[in-house]
Amino acid sequence: MAHPLQLGFQDAASPVMEELLHFHDHALMVVFLISTLVLYIILAMISTKLTNKFILDSQEIEIIWTVLPAVILILIALPSLRILYLMDEINDPHLTIKAVGHQWYWSYEYTDYEDLGFDTYMIPTQDLAPGQFRLLEADHRMVVPVESPLRVLVTAEDVLHSWAVPRLGVKMDAVPGRLNQTAFIMFRPGIFYGQCSEICGANHSFMPIVVEAVPLEHFETWSSLMLEGA
Repeated sequence: MAHPLQLGFQDAASPVMEELLHFHDHALMVVFLISTLVLYIILAMISTKLTNKFILDSQEIEIIWTVLPAVILILIALPSLRILYLMDEINDPHLTIKAVGHQWYWSYEYTDYEDLGFDTYMIPTQDLAPGQFRLLEADHRMVVPVESPLRVLVTAEDVLHSWAVPRLGVKMDAVPGRLNQTAFIMFRPGIFYGQCSEICGANHSFMPIVVEAVPLEHFETWSSLMLEGA
């Protein structure tokens, strides 16, 4: 959960998000080193009147400042491509959930079950219980088992939406008439919050996403109760 004055990302709750955080730190260090070098050169040029006629017209220096940026870009691109392919991998998911965006709420269908599905709306501020988060709590949570590969099929019924949960490293557009898919796996129980990340209308900021990860036996109990209630 994000908190005021937070400078970094939220703690990762999935392996993919951990990889994204590592790549962010890697790229940030490269940018920091380049910025430091450029700042030092600028300060050196401003603070000294000395010049070197061999540096002003040097083929070797031109080769270096042409090759070095290319090498740096390769060092950034290769890890980025690796994570891109990791995010696109979907290997034999244990559970498939269909998330449908509406104006302005989400519907979830557990496609491995015959009648397990529900709509989820934001809890109004006046109805919040102590300890619940304003604009982020939903009346129904998307309950999933931990340590199980999950696939989420994302679509919309009316306009563009976006299903996003930062701590899982997931952000997938919900497009009417199109079925997008994303996958993730969670390695610890918890409650993870997200929101619609597309400007989908007047109540765009009132479409919270709440994912609750529980042990497998608790998930089976929850699904049985939901089916009995249906």
